[in-house]
Amino acid sequence: MTDSQHCNIDPCASFSWYSFVEFICGIVNYLGTEEPTLLFPMPLRKLDGLTGVLDDCLCDIESIDDFNTFKIFPKIQKLQERDYFRYYKVNLKRPCPFWADDGHCSIKDCHVEPCPEVRIKSYRIEKGVWAKNFNQSKEAFIDWARYDDSQDHFCELDDERSPDAQYVDLLLNPERYTGYKGPSAWRVWNSIYEENCFKPRSVYRPLNPLAPSRGESFYTWLEGLCLEKRVFYKLISGLHASINLHLCANYLLEETWGKPRWGPNVKEFTRRFDPAETKGEGPRRLKNLYFLYLIELRALSKVAPYFERAVVDLYTGNGHEDAESKALLLDIFRDTKSFHMHFDEKSMFAGDKKGAKSLKEEFRLHFKNISRIMDCVGCDKCRLWGKLQTQGLGTALKILFSEKEIQSLPENSPSKGFQLTRQEIVALVNAFGRLSTSIKELQNFKALLQQTR
Repeated sequence: MTDSQHCNIDPCASFSWYSFVEFICGIVNYLGTEEPTLLFPMPLRKLDGLTGVLDDCLCDIESIDDFNTFKIFPKIQKLQERDYFRYYKVNLKRPCPFWADDGHCSIKDCHVEPCPEVRIKSYRIEKGVWAKNFNQSKEAFIDWARYDDSQDHFCELDDERSPDAQYVDLLLNPERYTGYKGPSAWRVWNSIYEENCFKPRSVYRPLNPLAPSRGESFYTWLEGLCLEKRVFYKLISGLHASINLHLCANYLLEETWGKPRWGPNVKEFTRRFDPAETKGEGPRRLKNLYFLYLIELRALSKVAPYFERAVVDLYTGNGHEDAESKALLLDIFRDTKSFHMHFDEKSMFAGDKKGAKSLKEEFRLHFKNISRIMDCVGCDKCRLWGKLQTQGLGTALKILFSEKEIQSLPENSPSKGFQLTRQEIVALVNAFGRLSTSIKELQNFKALLQQTR
């Protein structure tokens, strides 16, 4: 256990409530129980401002919390454990296209364990989602592949035929704190925000140590943007907040005799999100997490007709499990459609056709560039989950802006109007599962904060 993981207990100090909490914390750490580590208990503040209606939509945080807890979270967890959704094909060896590679992280928790070939052999026979049910000619499969390549993707897709692409079992490689930090990690996020979020260099992000004492306020600038560009920033900020929540909730608390103990780290959560520690930024970032959740929730409700067709089969080679997986997925879609406060994507790109088309293309290219930046992450596990969650969000955006194509899909044959690859489907479900988990973990941290007040 490191020094930062011990509670300071002074036996000579006068007894107080906080001394008592520290004493209990010391016992918990000593016994090595699975209870969450408090780490320097202190009077922690409520997350003021993390309540009420979100900006740019008509949904309140409390409704999302309840909907996620009782409708989505239990089912999405089960779906992610299904074979179809737990294996994700990814190329972790693609070079960074923007700057010289800093080298890969040597920390053991950064390592990704690939899947043995024998476990994923059945997945190699499908290109789309119809491979089992259809006996088309090779020309049809080539045509599908050509169509995939011609799509206006929001993400830079990995070449699944590359020898460097490999299947990864997501359940055996969970997203958690790996120790990856410092200049390399900072450069990735700085490049995302500074070069890809429509922000002029004269405007500095909050908490940027390089920001001058005077200058245009970041939020004055943000509020002056069009809806589409505000949404873009909120999506990236929400993704960043979600990833930070995962790291705080699955933190290496201690390691004894090679046996790690992972769990929620209240001190780390406080450092990243407490209003006083972040000069009020924490609640803003967490609100953007809720906004991102709404966007992906809306995408799931919109794509339901695509999967409701009998021709779509989540094929793994196990007919019984495939049927159960699809039934569970459709059940989740029914829940998403029952939500009554969806974000209205029709309010975006609604100006004159030429201007809207140009802005939409700019939006798409900026996001695609961010997906390429994920190849610059030095930690393999962080790169894995960064690429997956970015592709999941990119797939959600592709769905939201393809409503007409989805509505016109034929019932009994594959369509060229709209198509999802297996990797897009896996990324979409797991990315939303990560957001659902983030909101659930946030509720857990709120409870822990209340206990330490």
